[in-house]
Amino acid sequence: MLQVGSLVDGKYRILSEIGHGGMSVVYMAINEKANKTWAIKEVRKDGVLDFEAVRQGLVVETDMLKKLKHQYLPSIIDVIDQDDSFLIVMDYVEGNSLEKALKEYGAQPQESVIEWAKQLCDVLGYLHTREPAIIYRDMKPANVMLKPDGHVTLIDFGTAREYKEKNLADTTCLGTIGYAAPEQFGGMGQTDARTDIYCLGATLYHLVTGMNPSEPPYEIKPICDINPGLSSGLERIILKCTQRNPDDRYQSCAELMYDLEHYEEIDDVHRKKQMRKLGLFAGMAVLSVAFAVGGFSVGQVARSKATDFYEEYMENADSATNDTEKIDYYTKAIAVPNKAGTEDAYLGLIKAIKSNNNESVFTAQEEEIIVSQIMNNRKELEANPEAYVDVCFELGKLYWYYYDNGNGDNQANRMKSSIKWFENAINYASEDYPNIGMCRVYSSIGSFYRDISTATVEASDRGLYRPFFDELNQLLDTVFADDEDEIVKLELLELARSAMQQYATKMKKDEVSLEEMQALYQKVESQLDAVATTTDATDEKKASTKALLTDTLHAIQLAYGAE
Repeated sequence: MLQVGSLVDGKYRILSEIGHGGMSVVYMAINEKANKTWAIKEVRKDGVLDFEAVRQGLVVETDMLKKLKHQYLPSIIDVIDQDDSFLIVMDYVEGNSLEKALKEYGAQPQESVIEWAKQLCDVLGYLHTREPAIIYRDMKPANVMLKPDGHVTLIDFGTAREYKEKNLADTTCLGTIGYAAPEQFGGMGQTDARTDIYCLGATLYHLVTGMNPSEPPYEIKPICDINPGLSSGLERIILKCTQRNPDDRYQSCAELMYDLEHYEEIDDVHRKKQMRKLGLFAGMAVLSVAFAVGGFSVGQVARSKATDFYEEYMENADSATNDTEKIDYYTKAIAVPNKAGTEDAYLGLIKAIKSNNNESVFTAQEEEIIVSQIMNNRKELEANPEAYVDVCFELGKLYWYYYDNGNGDNQANRMKSSIKWFENAINYASEDYPNIGMCRVYSSIGSFYRDISTATVEASDRGLYRPFFDELNQLLDTVFADDEDEIVKLELLELARSAMQQYATKMKKDEVSLEEMQALYQKVESQLDAVATTTDATDEKKASTKALLTDTLHAIQLAYGAE
């Protein structure tokens, strides 16, 4: 075991032991040079029958966490493989586990549990919308840290896995009895997002009742039977989460989040009030219209209510004074049941994201918002192909012109990130879709930048530059004919300029004539002059491209021997 006061890897000073499990011990440590506190998880090799299997599991866990970035997840900083132990250095999460809160105080306040549920639902939704999706599989109070600010952090990814469709042999006894879904044991099917929803439901049950589902009688009862003062709306949510058949549970975290945000409206009290109002209305209708044929079914009422919510959120989004509020309202509109396949909220969300900051960038955080909404509701969107195509086309353009994942502005990276959305649009679009040609052009140019390095190394790039040149011309003509935003025009003009400078020699070999190159150059020069800029950022972008035009012309002249 590590000793308090010892120095690990020459930089981490062990301060104290803060937790331990069957195979590991967790310590608090400090990097004295950086004055930063970390947690170090130590798994010792002695006493473990098959340490190599354990080590492989730890490598999977750390590799997985390194790729993730979310406010409710810890970050992995370092992995140290020593002769006698395996050490993982990660964020130190100040606070205590929800398991400790249960042991010290018993059942937790309902309002607190619901807030934690929303946070956990948010982080699970994030995991489920990675590519491939990540299934956590071990949600329980012991694996949730409660920080002093009231926010939670999900820890211990030892049983998490990346989702693989039709992989039916992935679930042998992984998870904690009582919290784990039936499909996690005994070959009853593979785990997916609905497995985590079951585990979350069992966790909420324990938190709000104080009854541990992993102890006898190993069951989840209606929570109002245990405490009549609890919300029947929350009871229905927990019971739906923990249905034995995955098809009977919430099918996504977005669907669950909607009910968590409206649990009071599901309450029996609220439901009875609404039914009384409905009864009064029906009685008045019968008196005024004798023998009228009609009435409301429960399903019709639910759909009507959902429509009311949707329209209210959309109206609020339209009248919101800032884009952050718009994004919030559009996200809520998408989550309304039976409305997830409607395109207006997605297109509004994309538009709000596009203008959400002064620098006109599409951030990684905004990417998480829009992509999670689309992935969580993909089945509903795909059932309405025209809507799905429009959403994919607009999202593809959002990536192409605005994406910045925090690793620096890289035009090629933006184009490559957009490809899958244009391809989705192509796959679902009919031939008479008005933007089908543009989808193909965007996809083709993005694929060119994705594949050209490999093709060049393998000397198989001959023949790729002629179609690339033609597609650039087509894209320029279409974008300027449609009178797109100034940032879109400037980005595309810079793309064309840099392509001519970088690939002039290759284009000549692919039979692009000097006259064609000069015509494209003149088009870029004249269209650049015509772009009216309205911000400092676009002023700078325009000036940058203009300053490089002379070098571009010189590259063309050198390639064609036209000096």
